[in-house]
Amino acid sequence: MNNSAMRRTVFLFFAIILTVCPEINSQEIKRLTLDEVIALSETQSPNAMMATHRFRSSYWEYRSSMAEFRPSLTLDGTLPDYARKYERHVSDSGKVSYVETNTLQSYLSLSLSQNIGLTGGNLYLMSDLLRLDDLANNSFSFTDGKTEYTSHPISIGFKQPILKYNELRWQKKIAPLKYEEAKKTYLSNIEAVHLTAVKYFFNLALAQINSQIAEANMHNADTLYKIAKGRYNLGPISENELLQMQLSYLNAGTAINEAQINLRDSELKLRSFLGYNENVKIELIIPSEIPSLEVEMAQVLKYAEENNPDLIGFQRDILEAQSSVAKAKAEKGLSGDITASYGLRQWGTRVPDAYKDPDDAQSVGLTFTLPIIDWGQGRGKYKMAKSALELTQVQADQSRIDMLQQIMLDVQQFNLQDDQVMIAAKSDTVAAKMFMVTKQRFLIGKIDVLELNNADTKKDSNRRAYIEALNNYWTYFYNLRAVALFDFVKQKPLDADYRGLVK
Repeated sequence: MNNSAMRRTVFLFFAIILTVCPEINSQEIKRLTLDEVIALSETQSPNAMMATHRFRSSYWEYRSSMAEFRPSLTLDGTLPDYARKYERHVSDSGKVSYVETNTLQSYLSLSLSQNIGLTGGNLYLMSDLLRLDDLANNSFSFTDGKTEYTSHPISIGFKQPILKYNELRWQKKIAPLKYEEAKKTYLSNIEAVHLTAVKYFFNLALAQINSQIAEANMHNADTLYKIAKGRYNLGPISENELLQMQLSYLNAGTAINEAQINLRDSELKLRSFLGYNENVKIELIIPSEIPSLEVEMAQVLKYAEENNPDLIGFQRDILEAQSSVAKAKAEKGLSGDITASYGLRQWGTRVPDAYKDPDDAQSVGLTFTLPIIDWGQGRGKYKMAKSALELTQVQADQSRIDMLQQIMLDVQQFNLQDDQVMIAAKSDTVAAKMFMVTKQRFLIGKIDVLELNNADTKKDSNRRAYIEALNNYWTYFYNLRAVALFDFVKQKPLDADYRGLVK
């Protein structure tokens, strides 16, 4: 192969490599702190987006519920309604005949309606116009001509249920509480996102530390194994000690491979959680400080009672159960409706005639329903609803007690975490120094391999323990924020731009 052909082959090879593995030369490195990861999780993570969409659904459900208490203006129409059929006709002499009709009907109605939440009734104001065209020219049904207009220029009326279940009254109680629960649930879901961010952050941080430990151990094991071989040849150490050093060297190689796999897996999970693609490489900056903070039990319990969505949900459950009892009670006895209306009416062959000198029209009606024999069905439903209410109250009370007890335990645990972090940090420093001293003593032949391995193990375990202590601190911290929906650093309740979320 000549030089030109060889250059083309090499160029093609590298072109294929760069096409298949673009991350080799295009991977972006992002160095992130814990605060940055948490901030990014609020805007970029799929979990935060799902929390936003859930809140939007609850918001529009609330808006729809509240719209029922506002006036509604409706335009109804039929354009057109064609019918061809036989109709029964009685002449002036009393003779009955059936005549084929062929009509075209058009109708428009404008109505203003208002629900009355206090009583469950409905008040309306309406105006309509009907046009009827006789296409078969059977003028017996018309006074004059083929077209007739019938109008109700204005009608006012109401319908009032009596002894019925007032759905509007209960809806007015439940809907605002449900919306408040939705707002608090959104904040709680965002805090759950923070907790997940903390989990992925420290999983990757620990994987990074393990990788660094594995690389350092491999370097130390390689150096010490070479020294041990030299000493063995000179006679100061036994073959067993040499084999132990060789085993440490081999184990260090295995540990590096495992650490690299865990590092890639942890980085992939955090990268996916934050919405980054594979061209982004994440390197974490482990926090070196924690807030000087001790939360007060009474403060956490106070804000949990006010803000926790689960506790608000217990109140909503009880209200909904009370609503079911009211409905079952109303349906098992006498109930009815009162309807009344008053308006004007007129007809004519032209539109102006249909509005000229209208006559008045009134109607009043009373309907009722009284179960006579239902074989205890109504009473049974009422008893079941009452039992369900009592069960809901008991469950809500017990769940509330359990939650508050767990909160008290979490507060006590959190207030211990700053000491745990301080002790872990000091232990990490001491263990690292102890290993360096032990290593130097081994190099000059003062101690054996077992003591060196023991110091190495303590160094690694205390380094990992420090990361675990940081993880525990921030996990308890955001867990308390989630249950109380309170920022204990800024000393203010958590909040959100709810209007901005529904745009």
